[in-house]
Amino acid sequence: MKASPLQQKELLRLQALDIKVLQLSHQSKSLVQHAELADLNREAEASRMKLLGRSGELDDVRTELGRIESDVEVVEKRIARDTDRLQHTSSIKDIQALDSEVASLKKRLFDLEEIEIAVLERQEEHEAAVAVVEKERDAIAERVSATESARDEVLVDLTRQLTELTRDRATVAATIPDDLAALYERLRITGHGNAAALLRARTCSGCTMTLTGSDLADARQAPADEVIFCPDCGAVLVRTEESGI
Repeated sequence: MKASPLQQKELLRLQALDIKVLQLSHQSKSLVQHAELADLNREAEASRMKLLGRSGELDDVRTELGRIESDVEVVEKRIARDTDRLQHTSSIKDIQALDSEVASLKKRLFDLEEIEIAVLERQEEHEAAVAVVEKERDAIAERVSATESARDEVLVDLTRQLTELTRDRATVAATIPDDLAALYERLRITGHGNAAALLRARTCSGCTMTLTGSDLADARQAPADEVIFCPDCGAVLVRTEESGI
């Protein structure tokens, strides 16, 4: 393939832009914030599960307290009913029976109130435990928000740079003949991004191989408009006054 030395040099500009694009793309995918967010998401999930467990325990205690309060209400109503009956009966037998029942109910009420106090204390403990986890959850959420903001700020800048590079690449690519551009793109794919390299001091700047023997002789004898390739990495070797041949 033939291409003027100037056109071949444009491949170097294109290659440099493509390398920068790859570097920025890699940078955008490997931001430290990505790893931080992954860790924070794991922390958030662990906190969510912990909160779920402690909230469940609190709900159980509240349910237990509700049952006790219902029992207390029932006993209090029975005491009130029996006390009222006591005030409206003159039967010694009924009075003795009612007195006995009221005394028994008051003992039951006392026991229930003791249990209620203990359950209330447990409820306060569980509410405090839930509050601690909620505080942890909120703190994690704040860290997530701050990290996402930092990530987005960096990504905005990287996107701006990529946009500028893409525009510059299109400008350079437009100056390269179609056949040479097609060759470059094919080499870029098969060579994992390394499609054109400067031959400097008889060394390929792409793979750092130094030309010797017949390879060096072929490079020396090739016309300036002949497209030659690195015998090692296959990239287009662009010759300049720095080539040393």
